[in-house]
Amino acid sequence: MNFLLLTLLVLAISTGYAQETTKKSKEERKIEQQKQTKELVESKIFLFVGNTAYSEGGKSVSITSGPNSVSFSPEMVKSNLPFFGTANTASAGFGGQSGYTFEGKPDVFTVDSTKKGFQLKAVVKTVNESYTLNLSISTDGNANLNVYSINRSSMRYNGEIRKED
Repeated sequence: MNFLLLTLLVLAISTGYAQETTKKSKEERKIEQQKQTKELVESKIFLFVGNTAYSEGGKSVSITSGPNSVSFSPEMVKSNLPFFGTANTASAGFGGQSGYTFEGKPDVFTVDSTKKGFQLKAVVKTVNESYTLNLSISTDGNANLNVYSINRSSMRYNGEIRKED
């Protein structure tokens, strides 16, 4: 009887310790992810990789295969995102790019801390177009990107940021 009681006591203590260890390592991973995200955003050089696109009408489209990224730096923004909205001018729809495909040195490039993470704003002008990119980044690296254009309807993308390869 004493052996059975002792075995149950040891089992209860070890189970509690294992749960505490799992909880601790989960919290440690979360803190490490937040640290990596902060360092990446503060470097101002990273890649946004989208997994879902939303048109102005709210329709969602998975974009995990195909072009789905924007490279951010204060010196150059390179976008290669799909576009599922409407063109506001004829020149935006005919003979031009089919997606939000552009690159250029941003006229505006700001990164601010918020209560829930970070907010980046970049404005890139090309010959016939001006793009405003607003990127909200959570502390865990998940991100929402809104792209505004003069010649096209706006688009929203969900994804994450990561270090450029």
